[in-house]
Amino acid sequence: MSFIDTLAEMLVILFAIACGYAANRLGYLGGETDRRISKLLLNITMPSMILGAVCTGDTLPEASVVLGVLLVAVVFYLLEFAFAFLVPPLLGGTPGQKGVWRYTMAFPNVGFIGYPVAVALFGPGALFYAVILVLPFNLLSFTLGPLMLTGARRFSLRQMFSPCVVSSIAALLLALARLRPPAVIGEALEFAGSITVPLSLMFVGSLLAGLPLGHMLSSPRLWILTAVRLLVLPLVLYPILRAMGTDELILGIAITQMAMPAAVNGSLLCMEYGGDAECMAQITFISTLASILTIPIIAALLL
Repeated sequence: MSFIDTLAEMLVILFAIACGYAANRLGYLGGETDRRISKLLLNITMPSMILGAVCTGDTLPEASVVLGVLLVAVVFYLLEFAFAFLVPPLLGGTPGQKGVWRYTMAFPNVGFIGYPVAVALFGPGALFYAVILVLPFNLLSFTLGPLMLTGARRFSLRQMFSPCVVSSIAALLLALARLRPPAVIGEALEFAGSITVPLSLMFVGSLLAGLPLGHMLSSPRLWILTAVRLLVLPLVLYPILRAMGTDELILGIAITQMAMPAAVNGSLLCMEYGGDAECMAQITFISTLASILTIPIIAALLL
């Protein structure tokens, strides 16, 4: 896919965030409505999307292929967690901000933006491999994510059994066992989950409506974090996967997923568990805005 085509895909993503911003300004979103939407996303539509991704589509690959993608995922997330450990102390900030720095390093927007970008760049067949690569993300972001954002005092075992965690484990087991429920169940889950991406992006836009745009764009910490998230991490991952002899398709998917902006899930989790939702929304907006240019650049340079 050309630079222009990838850029067009990113502009579609930005449009959804702008819609949420406008909806807040018009009084359709904000306050209690945003809190209810976050619960709807975390407890119903997102689990449906996770399960629907492995319950529909073509025949599942062999278990060995799935395990190969999961091996790439291990390297992928180990690198991210290393940066999540190293970067926040260098940037400083309040405890809440450091939680946001950690979450941003550990969890890119591999689902909401990553899926459409993977399909746009590599074709429909890439979706399954992107889903398998993202399964650990779903599991880790909804267990370790709240711990990163809010600290141990706000962590509870209940988070280990949230709908998103349960659906992620179920999806992984289905993929490894190459099992499929009846087609109507997969279609129903896919249909219910299809609203997750646009609704989540509009949710972020609504959170941004009350924030000072000038303050966000002038913060050096946010721009440094954005540069590491969007450029440094994929550039570090690329030679590692090359040295491992990773299949070209899997390598391309992994590199572009690593180049994604901060995960929208962070804003949902901050709203749910009491993290710094304002700071999380800021880095989500800035990194998403910057990724409109950086993702096409990474794709053109490395793939």
